[in-house]
Amino acid sequence: MTDTRGPQPQAAGPYHPPQAYAAPAGPGAQRGEQQQRVARTGARTTPRTRKARLRVAKADPWSVMKVSFLLSIALGICTIIAAAVLWMVMDAMGVFSTVGGTISEATGSNESNGFDLQSFLSLPRVLIFTSVIAVIDVVLATALATLGAFIYNLSAGFVGGVELTLAEDE
Repeated sequence: MTDTRGPQPQAAGPYHPPQAYAAPAGPGAQRGEQQQRVARTGARTTPRTRKARLRVAKADPWSVMKVSFLLSIALGICTIIAAAVLWMVMDAMGVFSTVGGTISEATGSNESNGFDLQSFLSLPRVLIFTSVIAVIDVVLATALATLGAFIYNLSAGFVGGVELTLAEDE
């Protein structure tokens, strides 16, 4: 393939891209020199904060569902871990054996041993119950958040949505 544009002119010096602002005019002001800005007297020294007024007109139900699903899964995992830690602390303090002994004395008769709290509130049973509650919470929280997004979209159509004022820190 041949170049049909012809010979390109060669620049004599280094390439300087076009400037957005004109170079300062005055004695000693050459290209490439940096001049320091002098503050005006009476000018304010605190930076201005930019503000923008925005309106949330619509919440996408699909994105609300995804975010609420992930957050509710995180909350469910935290609930299971908290229940396990709480059970271990209470077991180490002897709460189950003390309360279980009192209940078995109160409910026991001569021929039977009574109600055994320690076997009823064992760690696997507590974790299974907590996991079931966490799964139900994930499903309900995701469904309610998605339903809330639909309801918000309907009400924002009537009243215009929620207005926010955002400010930029400098």
